[in-house]
Amino acid sequence: MIAYQLSVFAENKPGRLAAVTGILAREKINIRATTIATSDTFGVINLIVDDPKRAQAALSKAGMMANLREVLAILIEDKPGGLDKLTQMLAREDVNINNAYGFVLESREKAVFVVDVDQIEKAREIIEDAGFKTLDADALAAVEPFHYMKY
Repeated sequence: MIAYQLSVFAENKPGRLAAVTGILAREKINIRATTIATSDTFGVINLIVDDPKRAQAALSKAGMMANLREVLAILIEDKPGGLDKLTQMLAREDVNINNAYGFVLESREKAVFVVDVDQIEKAREIIEDAGFKTLDADALAAVEPFHYMKY
């Protein structure tokens, strides 16, 4: 299954992230995961949201450069070597990972690793043939990590 990552390109200065989150909050769009990568003057905010197409439209309407990109959200075991099994397999098949991040769903049980790869269909087939499960945008929107924890 294919998921979507929303990438917002922004100047690296105070208030840029707040502008993005403010728009999404007003639109009642829930952020499920995020990463930020910056240089001296420029940054990319990568988001997994519960309504990617509406989020892109809202951010674009506000004058922000926001792109949707197909990604794979892969369920992996949350244990030593869980991620290595996946990355070694992709390396053997000559699939390049351009961007990635992950989060734990259930400690010592399941995690999600989101990957932007250079050959998405090839990677999807390899991953699913190896028995890994992938999540689509709806499944990512429904994820409830850490629901069992006592704080």
